[in-house]
Amino acid sequence: MTMRPGSTVPVSVWKVDHSVAQRRRDWLATEEPLEIRLLAAAERESLAVTMRTPGNDFELAAGFLFSEGVIAHRQDIEAISYCTDPDEDPEQLYNIVNVRLRAGQLPDLAHLDRHFYTASACGICGKATLDALRLRSQPSIDAGPQVESTMLEALPGKLRQAQGIFEKTGGLHAAALFTPEGALVAHREDIGRHNALDKLIGWALLEARLPLREGIVLVSGRASYEILQKCAVAGVPVVCAISAPSSLAVQAASEFGITLVGFLRGRRFNIYSGKQRLSLMASEADPQTA
Repeated sequence: MTMRPGSTVPVSVWKVDHSVAQRRRDWLATEEPLEIRLLAAAERESLAVTMRTPGNDFELAAGFLFSEGVIAHRQDIEAISYCTDPDEDPEQLYNIVNVRLRAGQLPDLAHLDRHFYTASACGICGKATLDALRLRSQPSIDAGPQVESTMLEALPGKLRQAQGIFEKTGGLHAAALFTPEGALVAHREDIGRHNALDKLIGWALLEARLPLREGIVLVSGRASYEILQKCAVAGVPVVCAISAPSSLAVQAASEFGITLVGFLRGRRFNIYSGKQRLSLMASEADPQTA
């Protein structure tokens, strides 16, 4: 009987404390490949393979297709299922997701790098640049909410409390959606930060919540261009990261009207763009730029 892969796997380790080694059981975050296939009428196309943590696979597929511009609406999807092809390796059936589209034929995929591979660590290597997002005529983000800067300080703690798999393994990234008042709406975990965000966006797509005009998205780790690209497509006005943003992420945030906060730790953080959405107690001009 084929078993669906779990989010964690047990492992035997030697734990060393003050030079004393003891055998203990530990848990690791599972990393498995997920192939995303598109189906329309009699056509079938293998679109991508991503290394991910099993769980919320249908949301991951839907979010990936939406953020990459393959689909534009929830209604574009007729059904999502695991592969049941008897010719496939039975050990991999839960590592293949079929997305059947309502259209009578597959969409034009010429704008994508066909058959691309996505690593859990770095996203789609060599994929989109800022120019590619401009070519999709991505509109600037709406004005969005006014956010109390002091409220942002509590978000990392709220996310950490919700991360059940991270608490068990210590090895997962997360993406979370908050209200302007700081209430946690949804979160998703994955070994890849971009996968966690695709799962979150896929959830919003399947729940008919897009665009996320009033949402605040927090990602663990750094904010890459790909994170900002996905948030821009989903209409997110405020993006926060625990760690640093990249230069291209800041450029994308500025161009598409996103408030970008980095190094959100304790009561300190940096604002890289979109300061107008944050209510601050005081602002002090840099004497070098004033």
